[in-house]
Order: sequence, then structure tokens, then C-alpha cells
Amino acid sequence: MSPAQPVRWSDATLVEVAAAIAQGAVSARAVTEDCLARIDELQPAVNAFLRVDRAAALAAADRADSVLAGSGPSGPLHGVPLAHKDMYYREGQVSTCGSRVRAGWHADRTATTLARLDAAGAIDLGTLNMSEFALGPTGHNAHYGPARNPWHTDHITGGSSSGSGASVAARLAYGSLGSDTGGSVRLPACMNGVVGMKPTYGLVSRYGTMGISFSVDTPGPLARTARDCARLLGVIAGHDPRDVHTSRRRVPDYEASCERGVEGLRIGVPCDYFYDGASEEIRTLMEASLAALEAQGAKLVEVTLPDAAPLTEMGRAVIYAEATALHGEWLRTRGDAYSEQVRVRASTGVAIPSAAYLEALHLRPVVVREFVNELYAHCDVLHAPTLAIPVPTIEETDVGSGESMWRIIADLVRCTGPVNYLGLPALAVPAGFTANGLPAGFQLIGRPFDEARLLQVAAAYEAVTDWVSRAPGLCAGPGAQAPSDGNR
Repeated sequence: MSPAQPVRWSDATLVEVAAAIAQGAVSARAVTEDCLARIDELQPAVNAFLRVDRAAALAAADRADSVLAGSGPSGPLHGVPLAHKDMYYREGQVSTCGSRVRAGWHADRTATTLARLDAAGAIDLGTLNMSEFALGPTGHNAHYGPARNPWHTDHITGGSSSGSGASVAARLAYGSLGSDTGGSVRLPACMNGVVGMKPTYGLVSRYGTMGISFSVDTPGPLARTARDCARLLGVIAGHDPRDVHTSRRRVPDYEASCERGVEGLRIGVPCDYFYDGASEEIRTLMEASLAALEAQGAKLVEVTLPDAAPLTEMGRAVIYAEATALHGEWLRTRGDAYSEQVRVRASTGVAIPSAAYLEALHLRPVVVREFVNELYAHCDVLHAPTLAIPVPTIEETDVGSGESMWRIIADLVRCTGPVNYLGLPALAVPAGFTANGLPAGFQLIGRPFDEARLLQVAAAYEAVTDWVSRAPGLCAGPGAQAPSDGNR
């Protein structure tokens, strides 16, 4: 932002606004008021929020300004307004999980992730829309209405972290927590033109969050840029004794990785699976993104993947078996409170033989080892589409609970689903727009706990393109249009 122009704080990235608050260039109160004003203006169009905690957010901002005036910033997110998917519990607050089943339920604990964001100084604006019980890749919600894509409100946001993707893209918050069990961070990031990280399973605590599949669920951040995601991930990552599945590995400096460039890095380009059924528009955008990385010194390496199709099926067996176990009591006693589609999906595990579930669990360590050893012997990072088709409309994907539902789900999660079964890290990165004016993007998939490498590549790509600086047309201001060429 040029100092000669009036500052629009909504155009600033998370890292930029954190620096401005820490330096006294703007108050946390002013930035929070700006976000709340934008929510007032744009919420009717995008339906990103389920609850706005206006009074609490302003009080927290005033406390942040008072602390800053005294002892200085409390952490790397001091005074920065965020908002999160309504499945992260805050003690005493209602957490609906996007469902009427829990419409009046008050949390009895605070999620570790929220506690860590609080300790880093972040302001919590409220809770965000989501697919009911996080079971839906489109963003539809029969109870609270769908979140709408700020680039074109007739189109889906992707799910299940629908409000997370829409709120960050519409500049209503500087970052958000979503969750990824089949692509639910990466799909909304891709469809809304923001960056979204699915961390390695076990890197981020799930304590105090709604579950779908205890052996697959992964919390992750969405934000405007790779560096913004790096900062959020650095705050929320790390061992938590209240989540026995969290890793004890040291959390690296993710932001430092954003400075390293890609000279000599081997970028794997899959010859199969991820491009099966991909539209020509998506193929063209993927080729352009690879060319941008190659121009910076990365080496493009064609790779043949271990058979990826069965990974989705094994992941499906695990996820639905565990989801049905979790929802069993509610399905028996409150089944009529579910939307039809989610009731069908939550019940799917009944038809999955226990032998198939146990086999998928038993084989996973072997499959992961073989996949990682075979693939990453030839490359450092795998590059692939996040979504192989243009973003569809809300109407096109509003298909009820029959066979069409399963076909649409399969089309949307085809590129993201295998990563969840494997538990690998993956980062969704904006890479342009299709002819319908909606964002598209690629995902970078890495070895276990190699999030820093993914952020490194994404930051290098952002340095020579301007996709992450684009804002939807309803966000009037500089950069609101989406021309065809994003090269700097």
C-alpha cells in the first residue's frame, strides 16, 4: 500500500495489519470496527457468519490497545481480527456445528487452537457458517442457508469450511480456522481465491473441536497469503497433552521458509489421476503456474503416482465408519433434526463392513510409507489441481440426497480426498480465474511435517503473480477486477 494513498485496512494482509498495529500506525479498535462495518455491509450477500460477537470483539480490541500502550504486543497476532468455523468451542458460548441438533448447546471447554490464538493476541469476531456437521464439500446448509461465494454469489463457496473461505475472501476477517477431513480447508480456499493449509495429521490439536473422523480430522488455517497462513500455523501447531495424537516435533519457523525461493527444488507434476477429467481451463492455469515456478529455478519433474484411486475409497471407509459411530445416538434420537442429505451421509457407515474399516486402518501406515518413498524419491513437492473443474453454482449442486449427491461429492473431492487418508500436508494456492469469473488454484502436497516446504513454494509463486491481491467485485476498491493474466 502506497503511503500517498488513503489506507484501506481491508486491503492489508494479516501480517501487514499485525505490523501496523504493533507499530502504532492503526489501533486494534479501528481495524476491528472496520471489519465489523464490512460484515454489516456484506453479510447479507455472502452469509459467511452464524454469529457476530460485536461487543466482545470491541472489548478485546480495547484491551489489546491498552496492553500495547503499556507492555507492547502480546504476540504475533496482537489486535488482529479473525473468525472461525462454528465447530471450534469456546467455553460458555453456543457452538452449533452448523446443525439444528446443537442449536442451543453451550461449550464446556475452549479449543486449544482458540486458546493459542487468544494468547497470541488475536481478536475473535464470531463464528462462521459451515456445512452441517462438516459433512458437505459444497457449502450448502439447509438450516442456516448456504454461504455464498463473494466472487459470484450464485456459486458455491466449497465446504465444509464455507464461511471461512467466504469471510477471508470478502475481507471480513484477516484469517480463519477451518478443518480438513476430505478437502474442507482446501476446497473453500480454492473456490474463494485464498490460501488454505491442511497440515499433517497430528500437527495441530483437535481438543475442543467437533469431530467427524478421529483418525483423519485436521484443523487448518485459511488466509490471504502464504505468509499469513505461516503465521497462523506457527501459533496453533505443536503438541497438546489433551490431544494424544499430536506430534511432539519442534514447530519450525514457517514464516522464515517464505523467504527461501525455489531455486533447484523439484516440483512433481503428476501424469495421471489428478488430471483425469480436468477441464481445459484448469489444465491451462496449472501449466501457467508451473511455468511461473520453473522461471524461478524450480525443476519440473513428471511423476507417475502410486495408484491414488483406492486411497479415496479407503479414506471413505474410515471417515464414514467413524462419523456414523460419532453420530449414532443423535441419529437414533434426533434424526429428524438433521437435514436429509447430512442424515444420509452420517448414516453411511452402517453399510461399511467392520472388516473394510479395520483393513483400511491397518493398511494405512504401509500405504503412506510406500506412497511417500515412491513419490518423493523423484520430487520435493507434488503440484496438482485442487479442483479439476470450474466452480459450480449453488443451484447445480443442490441435488438432495440421491445418486447425484454422491456424484457431485466425488467430482469435488477427487483431488483432495487421497491426501486425507494419507495424512499428508497440502496447501491450496490461488492460480487465476476460469471463464465464469471464479477462482481456481493448485495444491502443493508434501512429505509428512513438511509444511514449511509447501509455504516456501507458495510464497515464491505469490512473489511473481498477483492473484492473492485480487478482491471480489463486491469488495469495492483497488484490485477488485479479475483480468486474465496474474503475472507481475
